[in-house]
Amino acid sequence: MEKVIRGKAFVVGDNIDTDQIIPAEYLSYNPADADERKYFGKYAMSGVPLAQSGLPKGNIPFVASGFASEFKVIIGGRNFGCGSSREHAPLAIAEAGCHIVVAEGFARIFYRNSINGGYLVPVETPVRLVDKFTTGSEVEVDLSASVLRDVASGKEYKLSSLGDVAAIIEAGGVFEYARNSGMLK
Repeated sequence: MEKVIRGKAFVVGDNIDTDQIIPAEYLSYNPADADERKYFGKYAMSGVPLAQSGLPKGNIPFVASGFASEFKVIIGGRNFGCGSSREHAPLAIAEAGCHIVVAEGFARIFYRNSINGGYLVPVETPVRLVDKFTTGSEVEVDLSASVLRDVASGKEYKLSSLGDVAAIIEAGGVFEYARNSGMLK
């Protein structure tokens, strides 16, 4: 797990559900096959028309072309990752090259799938950051200090600590954590 993540932010609203994160029509790809796994990244954050969702205005795609996104950080509102228990949702975001989602709150299943699979870092914020940033803003997240910094202004916003889940994320997921801790052989 990187301790400092810097890059462009993709800013979304409240109640971003798993169908918006990775539409069901793309679940036919096999995440265990490297050639097919990349398609999860290609179609990440592509669900429902942007004008009808909490996704950015102006039809800014998360993945403009190819298989990788220019956005390294997603900033979300409340209830990010709601909907079905689709474990492919955090995988899709990670496959697109995004490392972290900072949101006011997460659906419990999305939060656990992110950590358990070792896909990306879900960090909560007590501040409504979706009102302070726009898609394309350059940000830096310092996980050691639990802050998100606006690179342009230097202004910092406090984030919630990762707490006990930090060790699981650092290990690369719950199974790696269990192996490293001697819980699994």
